[in-house]
Amino acid sequence: VQLAESGGGLVQAGDSLNVSCTASSTGREITLMGWYRQVPGGEERELVATTAIRGRINYGASVKGRFTISRINDTVVLQMNNLKPEDTNIYYCAAGLSHYTIDYWGQGTQVTVSS
Repeated sequence: VQLAESGGGLVQAGDSLNVSCTASSTGREITLMGWYRQVPGGEERELVATTAIRGRINYGASVKGRFTISRINDTVVLQMNNLKPEDTNIYYCAAGLSHYTIDYWGQGTQVTVSS
């Protein structure tokens, strides 16, 4: 499975931006798709939003109410509203074959929010 990301870029605080990701599948069902970003000052990645087959959606605490994730087939879109400078980060598309694991990662797309 390969994940192709698009979107991202430079915006001002308060603006909106979309990032999208399409999975090229080898015929396997991709249960979970979503987005993660780097934890500030660390190497771990934190949850931004994920959506699973049969509608389970999860958001990170810092983006809840501002970001919306949606999925059509094997394309997932993250709509980011009211962006803040602290949202500046590399956003990684993620996909999992179950609800509980991330099996594939995209290359990442840069989102920069200026104050």
